Amino acid sequence: MKIAIVVGTRPEIIKMSPLIRDVISRGIEFFLIHTNQHYSFEMDRIFFKDLKLQEPDFNLNVGSASHGKQTGIMLDGIEKVFYDIHPDIVFVQGDTNTVLSGALAASKLNIKIGHVEAGLRSFDRTMPEETNRVIADHISDYLFAPTENSKKYLLAEGIPEEMIFVTGNTIVDAVYQNLEISKQSRNTLECFGLNNDEYFLATVHRAENTDKKERLSGILVGFNKIYQEFNLPIIFPAHPRTLKMIKQFNLEIPDGTKVIDPLGYLDFLQLESAAKLILTDSGGLQEEACILGVPCITLRDNTERPETVELGANVIAGTNSNLVNLVNKMTGSLVKWDNPYGDGNASKRIINIVIN
Repeated sequence: MKIAIVVGTRPEIIKMSPLIRDVISRGIEFFLIHTNQHYSFEMDRIFFKDLKLQEPDFNLNVGSASHGKQTGIMLDGIEKVFYDIHPDIVFVQGDTNTVLSGALAASKLNIKIGHVEAGLRSFDRTMPEETNRVIADHISDYLFAPTENSKKYLLAEGIPEEMIFVTGNTIVDAVYQNLEISKQSRNTLECFGLNNDEYFLATVHRAENTDKKERLSGILVGFNKIYQEFNLPIIFPAHPRTLKMIKQFNLEIPDGTKVIDPLGYLDFLQLESAAKLILTDSGGLQEEACILGVPCITLRDNTERPETVELGANVIAGTNSNLVNLVNKMTGSLVKWDNPYGDGNASKRIINIVIN
């Protein structure tokens, strides 16, 4: 069997890292294709090194562009690679333009597709990610759903049950494996002068927040109120585009919010695990916070990770002025939750299913 694994963003690399390790451990022939949807290869080279992963066999250097242009360039490049290597199955993960392009290229060449993290739904079609994940699910041959809830959504859309496999989420595998690597090679909190449970961690990167002045301003005002109430720093690894839009809208970083450069995953994982609370618009961070036992506030109007909300690990806040009350509620809660995303063996289950 010959496997192709397609990634394009850092979250995809993280969530596919356990799958890559498992394929290597079994001696299965595979090829790693990196579209570089968001980052340069030089930036990602360090990322692969930190996670102890091999560099990609194919690097497409696509970079940022409009959705249509980016998807078209990736579709053409991935198709050419598939013609060269003739894989038996292609793995894609999540909901990015890379996922859409990889799945479409494989489908048109009659190559089997395995969609890792299938069945997530926000039910918000204004999100490009929702379109990507729905299309990928409906053209895939193996749908690896992280939870029974995800399976339920797929069945409701008419996908045959025999194509759906509840495996848990590879993010659990990744957090367990990569946190151990991080502890062996990093002392991140000391480097930033932080103490466990004495800071908040925030990320903001989605276009729905960064491209609308009212929403971005609301988030920053909320950060200011949180600092005034709790007198704890908000550590904010800011995406370059977020900083660009803050400047463009003539907004200011509030007191108590410490902007730092984006971090490698191993350093960021340590900041996550020791934070008092996480404020984010990232889907992956909602999952990671839940796995690590850290309360989370989601700076969006919806989520495709409803399990985290149902467990009391996460609350949907939008960008309203009620953030201080929600932080009080989440940090003062005595609710303890069990991780709903599996036991850290999702990758092994996925490869076993394909082999069998």
